[in-house]
This record gives sequence, C-alpha cells and structure tokens, in this order.
Amino acid sequence: MEMKNTSMLNEFVLLGFINSWELEIFFFVIFFLAYISILTGNCLIILMVTCDSHLRSTPMYFFIANLSFLDIILSTVTLPKMIIDFFRERKTISLWGCMAQIFVAHLLGGSEMILLIVMAVDRYVAICKPLHYTAIMNHRILVGSVLLSWTVGFVHTMSQMAFMVNLPFCGPNVIDDVFCDLPLVLKLACSDTYVLELLVVAFSGLPSLISFILLLVSYIVILVTVWLRSSSGLSKALSTLSAHIAVVTLFFGSLILIYVWPVSSYSLDKFLSVFYSVITPLLNPIIYSLRNQEMKAAIIRLRNRHICYKSNF
Repeated sequence: MEMKNTSMLNEFVLLGFINSWELEIFFFVIFFLAYISILTGNCLIILMVTCDSHLRSTPMYFFIANLSFLDIILSTVTLPKMIIDFFRERKTISLWGCMAQIFVAHLLGGSEMILLIVMAVDRYVAICKPLHYTAIMNHRILVGSVLLSWTVGFVHTMSQMAFMVNLPFCGPNVIDDVFCDLPLVLKLACSDTYVLELLVVAFSGLPSLISFILLLVSYIVILVTVWLRSSSGLSKALSTLSAHIAVVTLFFGSLILIYVWPVSSYSLDKFLSVFYSVITPLLNPIIYSLRNQEMKAAIIRLRNRHICYKSNF
C-alpha cells in the first residue's frame, strides 16, 4: 500500500532492441526458438535425472537438475514478455510486474550463485577425496545445499526489494532495456539513489565478484592437486572441470559487468541482460549435460525402456 500511495506511475516503458518491423520479426523467431530450446534442453535434463537411477544417485547430476530448474524459471520470467513485445508498438510493463521481475531475477541469481559454489565443492571432493566422496556428499548434504541456495537467494532478493518498494516513481518511466533490471529502475526514482546504488554494488556486485574469484581459486587448487598426484590425471580433470569453468565464467562475468563495472553503453547493457537471461540458460544444458557421455547413455536407456514397454503391449 505504501508504494501505491507514494508512486504516481503505474507502468514503465521498455524500449527493447530496435524499431524496425523486419528486424523485430527476425528477433521474434530467434528468441522464440531459443525459449523452446531452453525449455526442451533443461526439461530433458530434469527428466533424465528423475527417471534414471544412476543419475539420480549421483550428486553432480542432482545439482545440475536443480540448476536446470532455476534456468527454466529465469527464462520464463523474462523471455515470454520479451517475445510478445516484438509485436507491440508500445512495450510496457506494470509497476508491480517490473518489481516481480526484479524480485525473481535476484532470487534465482542468489540461488544459482550458491548452487555453483556447492557444485565446485562437489567436484573438489570427487577429484581430491574420491574415497570419502559418498560419505561426504550424502543425501542430507545434497538436500541441505539446495535448501541453503534457495534461502540465500530469498534473503538476497529481500535485501534488494526492502528499499525498492518504498521508492517514489513519478517520471520519467522509460527503461532502455528488454526487461526490468535493478540498476536501471533505480535511476528512474524521484529521489537521490546514490546510497542505494552503492548498496546494489555491495549486495549484488561484490558477492558476485568474490564468489567468482573463490571459484576460480578452487578450480586452480583442484588442478594443482591432481597435477601433483599424477600428471596423467590432469587432462581428465581438465575435461571434467572445463564445463564448470565455462558456466561459472558466463554466469558471473555478466553479473560482474552489470553490478560491479557499470558501463555507459545501453546497447551493452541489453546484450548483458540477454546473455544472462537467454544465452546462459540455453548453453547450460549443452555445456553441462547433453554433451556428457553419462547423460547420453541415460537417454539411450530411457529410450530402450520406452521401446520395450511399448513392445510388451
């Protein structure tokens, strides 16, 4: 109620990408296919991990399935609205719809940050302490880690929204992006937001930067440990960790550029927004699982089981 009473605006205008009708049709096709691919790839991973007993009992795939679930929600919060807006001359979003996008984006961003850290710990235990792997990464630890990721994500997003909901928005109401993002919306508030912008860097940017550095250090420690034990095992460790390093770099790189190193180019802001909400969820299934031999074997097992089931009838 407090926001409703202090705000003179009830919607924001999103400028989107371009004003050319032909290019908007082209981007509509691209993003529509991207959204279908995101849903298909990530749902396939969740289905495989749920149905295949071997993958279900492997901690790494348990975390990957949860990562896929986060990617599905993130893309669904942003992409359908983006796709529909390609057919609208005036691209608007309600005030509460904008706040909902910010809330969910930071909820999922905080959760995914913790999940990627837990996945790095899982790889460290699997490679450096293989004899104790099953004892350390037990079912209680797995479930607790996922609950922790959601809890941290919720606390993180509430820390952002606590000061957002009380800001007055009386104009202008134009956001030069494809969806609502916290730094751009803050600039539209009818009050001095310098301190709040510093809080955004402190609550979003610095945790992303610190987590990224810690993850890179952890991967270096893993590789050095493997190399000291056996130089022949280094190539295997590199092949295992390369996918994780790629995902971590893609995810944290975009967040760091948005929240730690603010850029003046709005076109780059849009690119980073699309990269975070579209490209990363699209590449995660390919990088993590669909090129993985165990996942391919699980798909073959599920297909053969389905064929045998149909033949019995």
